Amino acid sequence: MHDTGTGSTGNTAQPSRRTVLAATATAGVTAALAAATPSHAGPAGDRELRSLLSRMTLEEKVGQLFVMRVYGHSATDPDQADIDANLKEIGVRTAAELVAKYRVGGIIYFAWAHNTREPHQIAALSDGIQRASLGLPRGLPVLISTDQEHGIVARVGKPATLFPGAMAVGAGGSRSDARTLGRIAGRELRAMGIRQDYSPVADVNVNPANPVIGVRSFGADPRAVARLVAAEVAGYQGSGVAATAKHFPGHGDTNVDSHTGFPTITHSREEWERLDAPPFRAAIAAGIDSIMTAHLMVPALDDSGDPATLSRPILTGILRERLGFDGVVVTDSLGMEGVRTKYGDDRVPVLALKAGVDQLLNPPDLDLAWNAVLTAVREGELTEQRLDESILRILRLKSRLGLFRSPYVGQDGVGRHVGTRPHLAAADRIAERTTTLLVNEGRLLPLSRLRYPKVLVVGADPLSPSGTTGPPTGVLAGALSELGFSATALSTGTAPSAATVAKAVAAAGEADAVLVATYNVTATSSQKTLVEQLVATGRPVVAVAIRNPYDVAHLPSVPACLAAYSWTDVELRAAARVIAGRVEPRGKLPVAVRRADDPEQVLYPIGHGLSY
Repeated sequence: MHDTGTGSTGNTAQPSRRTVLAATATAGVTAALAAATPSHAGPAGDRELRSLLSRMTLEEKVGQLFVMRVYGHSATDPDQADIDANLKEIGVRTAAELVAKYRVGGIIYFAWAHNTREPHQIAALSDGIQRASLGLPRGLPVLISTDQEHGIVARVGKPATLFPGAMAVGAGGSRSDARTLGRIAGRELRAMGIRQDYSPVADVNVNPANPVIGVRSFGADPRAVARLVAAEVAGYQGSGVAATAKHFPGHGDTNVDSHTGFPTITHSREEWERLDAPPFRAAIAAGIDSIMTAHLMVPALDDSGDPATLSRPILTGILRERLGFDGVVVTDSLGMEGVRTKYGDDRVPVLALKAGVDQLLNPPDLDLAWNAVLTAVREGELTEQRLDESILRILRLKSRLGLFRSPYVGQDGVGRHVGTRPHLAAADRIAERTTTLLVNEGRLLPLSRLRYPKVLVVGADPLSPSGTTGPPTGVLAGALSELGFSATALSTGTAPSAATVAKAVAAAGEADAVLVATYNVTATSSQKTLVEQLVATGRPVVAVAIRNPYDVAHLPSVPACLAAYSWTDVELRAAARVIAGRVEPRGKLPVAVRRADDPEQVLYPIGHGLSY
């Protein structure tokens, strides 16, 4: 069952009042538009949208192109610290002032900007932003977005439903699960007024050393990734939320993080067609609403030295003309180093628009960027017609998402849709199908609570992903205790000292079995030393790779090893149920694990996964 139109917005009890309020606030412009534009209307509403476009001032048009961050939990009454941050970075006090000054077409939510404290507050913030924008002369609804990938990247946390991340879903391999994830996650986002999600990740992670994508990708097999991308897109968009495939033309084979550097993808044109293109083609075939660009160079596609975000051959030549995409193209954050190394912050937004971009995401200096675009039009470098092309795509998307007809969400939908028991149960069931058993010597697993009642849980405790309980050792110990074990947690960190290793070894002497949470183990990592010394105690040791599944290559002595693909609660609890034998391990590796001593050799191929 798919929600369409206003089904998941929570305002079905009183649509007329809110519609009238919105219509009145926009001096009748959106009233006429609302009458002619149903929630998922397509090109039929173009005449009304073009009429709306013709009434906009140049300044309003420039504003529509920007999607901006803003600090605060409220559109009009944020905390003083957030007012100070807004004044320092944007020159406004509140979200309402941001919308009034720059007429931005979109706002992006972040946990660190204090936009996403809890679902009722998020819905109120969304409605406050819409009220501020629709109250302006010729005011338009705002397209609110966020990065809710699930797994290690999520901006909205508990009590909203948090699902396994992409590589875990890739290990499960179920298109039905991917579609369910998108449908439920989309329904919850929409109930909070978030109508655009920067997900799914369509990058094919063929490089184990990739520092920025990794477990955010569904895997290393382009066809498998393509199937799951298309399924998630169908789920999200069936719930009335715009999905966004990222990062075009593909960020899966890099060892540089584009947040901090400027990566180069060395794939030939043929390799790009075979490895990187299939998930984006699948997303477009599935009718995806938006695609995000990558701040990286692909010389085989454009040898100018420009990042893809600023490349007309890549964005217009390939994405628009070759692949036939006519939806919204959004940049990755313009504050990232990958797009700032060659040009100044004033040139980047202009060059992005010339390349074929529609939405300019999160520039470091909005005033500089906004005025640079305005000046480029006034001086003839950009035509107003070029702006109109992008704005029409953005307005069509807002229309399809029902924003002209039902801009407000109210509070009712939060209780009905966000973090409900059925949604949480679905996340647990999906997670159970993702845990991958890589090694199980002597059939150590499932772990018998009669033979091994006392379990010591040690290991890495990286900062918990947004809105999950953490730390991982505590979550694992708690889950095992609920399953009948007597489990205690001892955090040893991602780089345990010799003294910490000795403390863990001493504690292992008091336990019947030891569980070690590993996090991105390398050949020289002291986590490897920890595991080796725990194995040397003679106690049964089970390793759980809580991020990259490649850890197992560096742990040849461990008798049992599982991959959880993330350290969020839902994945750790599922791993605990597998360890305890409550569920069968059903995940299969979506990436190949290469030997640590000879990376040319595959230790465990794609599809490897043991069962009980």
